[in-house]
Amino acid sequence: MKTILCYGDSLTWGYNAETGLRHEHDVRWPNVLSKALEKEAYVITDALNGRTTVFDDQMVSAERNAVKTLPTALGAHQPLDLVILMLGTNDLKKHTGGGRVFESRQGMERLVEIVLGFPYQRGYTVPKILIVAPPIFCETTEPDFALLLGHAVEESQHFRSAFTKVAEEYQCAFFDASEACETTPLDGIHLSAEHTKALGEALIEPVRKLLADDA
Repeated sequence: MKTILCYGDSLTWGYNAETGLRHEHDVRWPNVLSKALEKEAYVITDALNGRTTVFDDQMVSAERNAVKTLPTALGAHQPLDLVILMLGTNDLKKHTGGGRVFESRQGMERLVEIVLGFPYQRGYTVPKILIVAPPIFCETTEPDFALLLGHAVEESQHFRSAFTKVAEEYQCAFFDASEACETTPLDGIHLSAEHTKALGEALIEPVRKLLADDA
């Protein structure tokens, strides 16, 4: 059996914009992937609302900076065959990442370097990496989210091109979430139950191919 680590933020955690709670277990995209691959791989979810690639957020109680927490996740869950990195949305907040995809791209590069350079136990190989670009934001009338990330709707359109460059430079796999799902206008950045499920379904075959490819 292979082992997959899905490492992300609220889009991976399964934040429900209608309730402010969590989507049902069976529609969250890592769990959709897990069910489809249940005879082929274990799927581990390590996701946290507000998580950034490399940026500190002093206004929250839990550590959101992935540079500080990813190494612990790699050590705790090894051996790993594939790490799926889906981050960047929270980097566009002005109080954390400065609001630009440019810095988010640099942050994703740093996370890839951590996965590739981590000192895994002797006998364990370096896992493959799949970078998933967050879906493009949409306009929302929800007051708090409009203030928090409304400025970044246009900026979010650059995730695909920026993260494609990272994947090419480090020879990682890449998937653009916007090809499979759309953000909800309820808050402009999260996924409805239908769309988080759709993302999981869209990732099944690309992930299966990565696990089968020994190259």
